[in-house]
Amino acid sequence: MSGDVNLYVICSASDIAPGGAKAFSLSRITEDGETRPYSIFVARGLNEQYFGYLNACPHQGAWLNIGDGEFFTPDGERLRCGRHRAEFEIDTGVCVHGPCKDKALEPVPVVVVDGELCLCGIELKEEEPPHDDEFEDTMEIMIHP
Repeated sequence: MSGDVNLYVICSASDIAPGGAKAFSLSRITEDGETRPYSIFVARGLNEQYFGYLNACPHQGAWLNIGDGEFFTPDGERLRCGRHRAEFEIDTGVCVHGPCKDKALEPVPVVVVDGELCLCGIELKEEEPPHDDEFEDTMEIMIHP
């Protein structure tokens, strides 16, 4: 075994402001080779640390940012579920208030390498931009009403 770990750049580390979070809709390749949706988010603490989690509340699986699109409590001290207002510690993902108290968000391993935020140890399906040689030299035309 070589010890290599898959690293996938998901954004520039500076794309997430201190005290902010960003959601990502990715495609994960399962152990049996199937491709499945993989919705995650990354929160950046005020101390410059990044924390990745599956974007699913342990209570009923709703996205944390459902509703108003926010990941944090109004004071910015905790992560929260938009559906049932469960609150989670940012650095551990443990629920400290709400219907899933003492359960935790599923962590997703992230690391910053050369200023890029990378997902590590999880195989993703990389999307290739569509390319059609047949129309490569064709001029695009916009038709306006």
